[in-house]
Amino acid sequence: MHLNTFVASALYSTAFLLGHSLADEIDDALGGDASSSVAESATSSSVPKPTFTPSTIKAPFFEQFTDDWDSRWAASHAKKENDKSTEEEWAYVGQWAAEEPHVLKGIEGDKGLVVKNPAAHHAISAKFNKAIDNKGQTLVVQYEVKLQNGLECGGAYMKILQDNKKLHAEEFSNTSPYVIMFGPDKCGSTNKVHFIFKHKNPKTGEYEEKHLQSPPVARIVKTTTLYTLIVNPDQTFEIRIDGEKVKDGSLLEDFSPAVNPEKEIDDAKDEKPSDWVDEARIVDPEATKPEDWDEDAPFEVIDEEATKPDDWLEDEPTMIPDPEAEKPEDWDDEEDGDWIPPTVPNPKCDEVSGCGKWEPPMKNNPSYKGKWTAPLIDNPAYKGVWAPRKIANPDYFEDKTPANFEPMGAIGFEIWTMQSDILFDNIYIGHSIKDADQLKLETFDIKQPLEKKEEEATAPKPAEKAKSPLDLNFMDDPVHYVREKLDLFITIARKDPLQAIRFVPEVAGGLGVLAVTVLALLVGIFSMSGGSPPPQVKEAAQKVKEAALDAKDQVAEGASTGAESVKAEVNKRTTRSSAAAAE
Repeated sequence: MHLNTFVASALYSTAFLLGHSLADEIDDALGGDASSSVAESATSSSVPKPTFTPSTIKAPFFEQFTDDWDSRWAASHAKKENDKSTEEEWAYVGQWAAEEPHVLKGIEGDKGLVVKNPAAHHAISAKFNKAIDNKGQTLVVQYEVKLQNGLECGGAYMKILQDNKKLHAEEFSNTSPYVIMFGPDKCGSTNKVHFIFKHKNPKTGEYEEKHLQSPPVARIVKTTTLYTLIVNPDQTFEIRIDGEKVKDGSLLEDFSPAVNPEKEIDDAKDEKPSDWVDEARIVDPEATKPEDWDEDAPFEVIDEEATKPDDWLEDEPTMIPDPEAEKPEDWDDEEDGDWIPPTVPNPKCDEVSGCGKWEPPMKNNPSYKGKWTAPLIDNPAYKGVWAPRKIANPDYFEDKTPANFEPMGAIGFEIWTMQSDILFDNIYIGHSIKDADQLKLETFDIKQPLEKKEEEATAPKPAEKAKSPLDLNFMDDPVHYVREKLDLFITIARKDPLQAIRFVPEVAGGLGVLAVTVLALLVGIFSMSGGSPPPQVKEAAQKVKEAALDAKDQVAEGASTGAESVKAEVNKRTTRSSAAAAE
């Protein structure tokens, strides 16, 4: 029993003393701080995640990018048409994939459509099983965007395409006719959520883009963002981000150019008459300069009433030679001429009103009037600001129901972006706000809080103030505790071994126990073999025992007397630790 106790003590002490070197070896093997790596791993895995379960919600179009997603979606291989200002052509070379997020995953097994290539043009589309016609119905468009690498320049918006028999997925491009464009777009100072709809002129048959004025700002975060567009049959609309309303208004009032043109327009053939007077005021032709008007009177005159201040030093110059200036050693009077010290302001003048010759100051001339000009009067011939006459607008129409969009036959993403790994998920296009909210409850409301929790858990921790070795607790971080205590013991022992034993008794005790343990093992071995330990072993064991008791007494006696000298060393070590943490 005694032998087991000694063995346990020896192992504990040995582990204590070897902790420092062992920790370094582990760090080297892992390429960094082993304890912090373990902590980060434990933190990231401590956020439990549910497993993806497909929703049972029904809608004209609903996509969660399950395993059969590529049977519905097709990437475009068309070339992007330019604006004729350049001959350069762009091909849609960007690749797409259905993947789980690799940044801040919220739900296990939950895949989304991912933009795979940075600085590339991407285009992909999916046809609806049946054309969506929202005439007289509410239209709800909702989808998730996850910017896994952020977004510095690029789009993450969708296009709902016009139902067109000529629409082929492989030919989808920037010129494919769309009905609605909705979603975030950011580049430089531009950061907004697009809402653009195309409106057909009933007279000309031409389509014109209507852009939302003062669109809301997009949220550029790495957690999932939910974008929702609701267009009501009463011609009102609402935009939500993460379920919160950020913009609402009217299709008839909040878009540019306006849906309906003006009833009257300017007559392009009307011209301003040659005798039209549009000067509201003119110079009074009957005005004359008064006889007492002196145009030559100066603006300022000498103040004759001024008197010299009593403390004015008229005999003192305003500038004097600098008394501290010295002629340079290499100055040659014959070649350079007589040396003249530089001048500085006379310090005596700072204490009085002034120095040098006194002259009365100037003041504003009360008789000054300046150059005379005739006053202005109202022009009796003024007819007002000319404007061309109004005529009836031949292209006028009034569409009271622009929310009755053209039938929609497909959805597409046609974007260019500098960042890859933009993820789209849980796309809902239908007529039920209730169903869209239910989908939000089943998906977004579950994943986003978990994403934010993991983001907080894995965020770099702010550097904590370094603790003194005296304040460390073994249970907080055993490796760090052993390392700091052993380093402190060695540092102090180099200067004063006795103070090291007194001030860091844990290490001294560990060394003592280790020595006692070794001798005890030797004694035990001899005892079990039936023999008697040699006198040298007995004598060494007795000396170790006495030394341990003596060390204990010295620790008790010198704990206070050595404190001041050792605290200086502790403070140095703490300061160095703080500096290292700051770097």
